[in-house]
Amino acid sequence: MEDFYSVQGEGFHQGRAAYFVRLGGCDVGCVWCDVKESWDKDAHPKLSTQEIIDRIQQSETDFVVVTGGEPLMHDCQNLTTALRNKKYELAIETSGAYPITGAWDWICVSPKKFKAPLPEVLAEAHELKVVVYNKSDFAWAEEHRALVNKNCKLFLQPEWSKEKEMSQLIVDYVKEHPEWNISLQIHKYLDLR
Repeated sequence: MEDFYSVQGEGFHQGRAAYFVRLGGCDVGCVWCDVKESWDKDAHPKLSTQEIIDRIQQSETDFVVVTGGEPLMHDCQNLTTALRNKKYELAIETSGAYPITGAWDWICVSPKKFKAPLPEVLAEAHELKVVVYNKSDFAWAEEHRALVNKNCKLFLQPEWSKEKEMSQLIVDYVKEHPEWNISLQIHKYLDLR
């Protein structure tokens, strides 16, 4: 759908310079999605892997984040192989609803209630990032925490439109459950892409 050089705005790698490759196509359908225009995979121009690499090489970063839409609706093997050959560190942001394809240095799973994550994807996650839209999402986060490996980093992130309402609840929850961390969408606070 698009690609751009910016700063990772959320989760474990927050604040790190990153080149983003946003793949079109998503059937998860989150009501709060801030890139609904990504849902139709056929609405966007097709680029070759080499074209994507050429664009990335114009940036100064060695860190590439593949996101969506839902990037694992696509077979990512050719893309990750080509990027690894260029020595890029690779991260993916996924709902976990599709099997993992490609070789990743960092797998961030942000599970959605609209289409459940696959247990095998949760088991491989380096990061579990749960969007908190209402109070019941804390229990839902714990259900998914039980499915990730013991080294997985745990994040609770307020849904942007409910940020003021949910942030203090998240702070209180993290203080009571210090295995969790807070993720904020700093790219939105800083008005970054």
